Amino acid sequence: MPTDRVYGSDTFREHDMKGEKMSDKLQIALAHGDGIGPEITSACITVFEAAGVMDRIEFVPVEMGRRVFDSGETRGMTDSAIDTIERLGLLFKGPMGTPSGGGGKSINVTLRKALGAFANLRHFQSLPGVETVYSRAGVPVDFYVVRENVEDTYGGVEYRLSNDVVECKRLISAPGCDQLHHYAFKTAKAFGIDKITCGHKANIMKMTDGLFLDRFHNAARDYPEIETEDVIIDALCMNLVLRPQQYKMIALTNLQGDIVSDLAAGLVGGLGFAPSANIGEKISIFEAVHGTAPDIAGQNKANPTSLLLSGLIMLRHIGMKKQAAIIENALLYTLESGVHTGDVRGAHDPVGTREFAASIAKNLGKVPSDRYVRDVPVEDAPSFEPPERPRVNRLMQTYRTTESAVLGCDLYIETLLAPHDLAQKLELICASSPFRLTMMSSRGTQVWPTGSVYTEVVDYYRARFELRDKHMVGRIGQTPTIHLFEKVAETFAVTNFQLLKEYDGKRGFSLAQGQ
Repeated sequence: MPTDRVYGSDTFREHDMKGEKMSDKLQIALAHGDGIGPEITSACITVFEAAGVMDRIEFVPVEMGRRVFDSGETRGMTDSAIDTIERLGLLFKGPMGTPSGGGGKSINVTLRKALGAFANLRHFQSLPGVETVYSRAGVPVDFYVVRENVEDTYGGVEYRLSNDVVECKRLISAPGCDQLHHYAFKTAKAFGIDKITCGHKANIMKMTDGLFLDRFHNAARDYPEIETEDVIIDALCMNLVLRPQQYKMIALTNLQGDIVSDLAAGLVGGLGFAPSANIGEKISIFEAVHGTAPDIAGQNKANPTSLLLSGLIMLRHIGMKKQAAIIENALLYTLESGVHTGDVRGAHDPVGTREFAASIAKNLGKVPSDRYVRDVPVEDAPSFEPPERPRVNRLMQTYRTTESAVLGCDLYIETLLAPHDLAQKLELICASSPFRLTMMSSRGTQVWPTGSVYTEVVDYYRARFELRDKHMVGRIGQTPTIHLFEKVAETFAVTNFQLLKEYDGKRGFSLAQGQ
């Protein structure tokens, strides 16, 4: 029977994978990570032990990362690791890399998506002793980013459609947006945050980002005490550089949230000071988001601050708020005292990873100056309950009474023909069908029946066919569109097919640029 070794008691002990606990401590899966991962993980555990955290929790090491990739497992994690994480509901992990080539997916993205950790929470704050452009100017930085973690282009659904064109599908769902936004508002209320900003690109991506923005405003109705605003993503990035102090919490889609999170890390000194928590309804992951830094691995040079701050979010998540505040005060006091690792500019000589952790442990009970001090609450006991394993995948649904009707279809065609020549052939093919050719585009821009001769095209067109008789709306299904697909495919290489539908009388597809 497979077993895991349990770390956090007086000695390593064997743990039965059926789930029987050897103690009444809360158990958390632990992945040390690659490169500098084991060093910074050990540093964090040193601080946890000194603060008495290990009196209440114990870590169960799991196998994932480079060694598992090298064994030929493209997921980068063992079945036993996945089982342990699903059973315990919590994972604390060091940084992990994805090997180049070989087909292995990012282990970080895989974990978040497969385990339903739909919200990425990151806190960006000015830290004492960490010099930045903003600290020198006396501009305080203190805000959260709540990033959707499962959908968007991170689905990794990509295809080569022609010799010259590849595609990445961007999938945004109403239930996914609802999960993210309700978590953001709930978290803001718990943290005493009175304003949330929704970043988006709904002016261009009117349906995907438009849905994200619409569900943001819908969720806001349940939290009238919280001020809301929305801002286009490019303006948001500019404002973050110019006036970061105006933001308190920002809700973002997956890709945009990833980019903004790294930008925000740059405001406070880099990814070495940026904690990360991936929160799900059942399973949550707390990790360092910086790289594995193999060039300094094993040299006692790495900065454990990011992972330690992620660990403090974990402690607060499981109810150990008192210990989290005590450790954070000790960390801030240590930095304010000039103790830092080599990646931080300061007046004092840098110390090593182990020495930095030892300094934090020594400073437990001390507090930084009033500007940085954290209040220490009375709560100090774990309140997290491991999840019950569901029997089937949960179906999420937002709109339950929507009426839809087929209006036509878009066929994506690989060809070297010019737009006018292609249109002539397609009009002949669809002449006896219920549909007429209404538009063609290349790379999203209309090139027929109107358009500019200066629009450059590639070997991949979208051909839009819509019902000739509007009275047929709601009276036909998708079968006639499939018949049209078959007729066009007899002459052309059709690389993609998309139904055109309306929902509750509203068009469920976008127009082309220039249409």
